[in-house]
Amino acid sequence: MSPMSLMSIAAGDTATTAVTVEIRCPRGWVAVCTLDDLLPGRGVAALLPDGTQAALFTDRAGQVYAIANRDPFTGAQVLSRGLTGSADGRPFVASPLLKQRFDLASGGCLDDPSVSVPVYRVRVGAGGDS
Repeated sequence: MSPMSLMSIAAGDTATTAVTVEIRCPRGWVAVCTLDDLLPGRGVAALLPDGTQAALFTDRAGQVYAIANRDPFTGAQVLSRGLTGSADGRPFVASPLLKQRFDLASGGCLDDPSVSVPVYRVRVGAGGDS
């Protein structure tokens, strides 16, 4: 994997093939973690090749989301540490600093519609460019 994960990935059983989670960057698809690294309610931060960071999440239904890790209100790289939930059926992460909620599907701030964070396309496992 070329990008560095910001979280420590415990050494697992090397005999099993892990399902890879990739996000779409300007230069193409980048593997950022394995599906086993994502737990509902917990975020994972990944350092991308261009130096930016992404925050990845999964919900209880297995849907994977990726947004920028940078909180636009503070500039801190903390969204991967936020609390997850849903409002009106929309999954969100609340920044651990000032508590603004960001829609995981659209990146829009639920508390200030004039603010948003970038959203990355995600694919799980091997597959063609989508």
